[in-house]
Amino acid sequence: MNVAVYGTEIHEEYIPVYNQIFNFFKKNGITYLLGEKVKQILTQNHQLDLVEIETFGSKLNKKSNVDILFSIGGDGTFLNAVAIALENDIPVAGINCGRLGFLADISSEEIESALTRIINGEYHVEKRSLIEIVSPDNLFEGYNFAVNEFTVHKLDNSSMIKIETSINNDFLTNYWADGLIVATPTGSTAYSLSVGGPIVMPTLSGLIITPIASHNLTVRPIIVPDDVEIELKVEGRGNHFLVSIDHRSMPLDFSTPIIIRKANRSVSVVKLVGQSFYSTLRNKLMWGADRRN
Repeated sequence: MNVAVYGTEIHEEYIPVYNQIFNFFKKNGITYLLGEKVKQILTQNHQLDLVEIETFGSKLNKKSNVDILFSIGGDGTFLNAVAIALENDIPVAGINCGRLGFLADISSEEIESALTRIINGEYHVEKRSLIEIVSPDNLFEGYNFAVNEFTVHKLDNSSMIKIETSINNDFLTNYWADGLIVATPTGSTAYSLSVGGPIVMPTLSGLIITPIASHNLTVRPIIVPDDVEIELKVEGRGNHFLVSIDHRSMPLDFSTPIIIRKANRSVSVVKLVGQSFYSTLRNKLMWGADRRN
């Protein structure tokens, strides 16, 4: 098996995790590539002996024949890793060194057992839908895809914005709010959840529209089919509003209409056999902390 290891920030508490992973690879004869930034930090700041390990940048060499891309960190690191996975059509496995971690759902306490199961083939690949900005199509250097959500948000603290929303050219409503989230099922446990959106099984079809601090309390989140186009026209004081797609954001002029839809591609996520979304919910949201459960 050939794998690649990706990371961004490396905190002191991450080092035992990296050491455990590297030792496992060596013991089991697994060939691996290491992200350039990760290798630089680990060798210069933490004196790990990685001289003979080959590296990769924003893209993998097609000849490397990587089977799985391991993302080491939290969900933010996982989202960065998705771009590399899509470019090379390989699945991503997330090892969580962060906090909550719905995407990076292999805990640092179960690395040995999880890696053993993966090399033994005790996993399946789950397809997760993406959302994309159709228009304007030149945002974010052409990488207009998101795993979790697309968001429009006001730029300042002074006043709300008006977001005229249409589904397949059929007017839905005007949202008077701080912003609006359009999330994938995977993203239902991210930003959308924090502002009152529903939890949706990540393998279901649909897009979740969730207002942020709506001025009208009767306006609630809604799930629409994922084969529609959603058009947003934003108005407000000033000249700009904020557009974000996962963790990337930029200001846009109020005169710019936006069209978003489900992308025609998906990202592959490694899931261990027996790993359940329901158990992830219990663990991450601490539902079992209530003694009545």
